[in-house]
Amino acid sequence: MTSELDGILGAVGHRLRALRTEKNLTLGEVAAASGVSISTLSRLESGQRKPNLELLLPLARLYGVPLDDLVGAPLTGDPRIHLQPISHGGMTAVPLTRRPGGLQAYKMVLAGEARGTEPSLQVHEGYEWVYVLNGRLRLVLGDKDFELRPGEAAEFDTHTPHWLASADGNTVEFISLFGQQGERMHVRARPKAPSPQSQGRNTRG
Repeated sequence: MTSELDGILGAVGHRLRALRTEKNLTLGEVAAASGVSISTLSRLESGQRKPNLELLLPLARLYGVPLDDLVGAPLTGDPRIHLQPISHGGMTAVPLTRRPGGLQAYKMVLAGEARGTEPSLQVHEGYEWVYVLNGRLRLVLGDKDFELRPGEAAEFDTHTPHWLASADGNTVEFISLFGQQGERMHVRARPKAPSPQSQGRNTRG
């Protein structure tokens, strides 16, 4: 048990160094931001100092990662082994992001419901973007009622009364990007708009 614990604690230093390198921070910059001295940080990263909560908590906050990322799962590898589905009321959400705060991504699976189910609209803080993978998704936004098919997406302010469900009674799968503080997805590249000539060729008479 002791050797297993030593192995876990010893791996913390490698993760701390990897996080600092990934963020292009020096030991001095991390020390100034976290309150942990440069010498202590250096000994932590080299494995010469055993980590404890007093040291790891400010570093986890600074690097923006959950504490268990520092002492548990490695930074690299197959992320699917860490996903913990959350099920409630016929809906299963699989978190695809693990960082605290900011934009969060989920794979959502909605079980089929009886057609004609009365929408139960809700409102809350945030902004959501959904992309349908399989099945047909019914999205009610205020007084508008949409049906989204695979490959179709929608985005909306969650202050707008909304409701998501299967459109045909079958299971539907979709990706949800959700920003609790209203963060939005930013599209940096878009396909070129078709030329007037090509639009004319594609128009049916």
